Amino acid sequence: QVQLVESGGGLVQAGGSLRLSCVVSGRTITNIPMGWFRQAPGKEREFVATIDRSGSYTYYTNSVKGRFTISRDNAENTVFLQMNSLKPEDTGVYSCAARRTDYSGTTAAAGLYDYWGQGTQVTVSS
Repeated sequence: QVQLVESGGGLVQAGGSLRLSCVVSGRTITNIPMGWFRQAPGKEREFVATIDRSGSYTYYTNSVKGRFTISRDNAENTVFLQMNSLKPEDTGVYSCAARRTDYSGTTAAAGLYDYWGQGTQVTVSS
């Protein structure tokens, strides 16, 4: 079975940084795009960032552009999300997602992802 496990969340003050990791087991991520999503209390899951299978192309939601960086290490079957200049509105559960079908582009739509991690909590205090 495919499993995604996130780590790296925690409690930080506004302006601080966190680096999230997502380790995938059960299949190689070499040929698929990956994504990060987040869900704040009382709100639906929203797209944060995506990266194509080669790591050459990335795409971010406007609210995190310039502050967050998504990257991947295919040899380690791992995806990262570096979060800098964190704001209280970044608070939420951050989940990693993987597609099942080989695809060369980025993917921002949650409905196109097949595998999801359980998430890691990120809390930013003011």
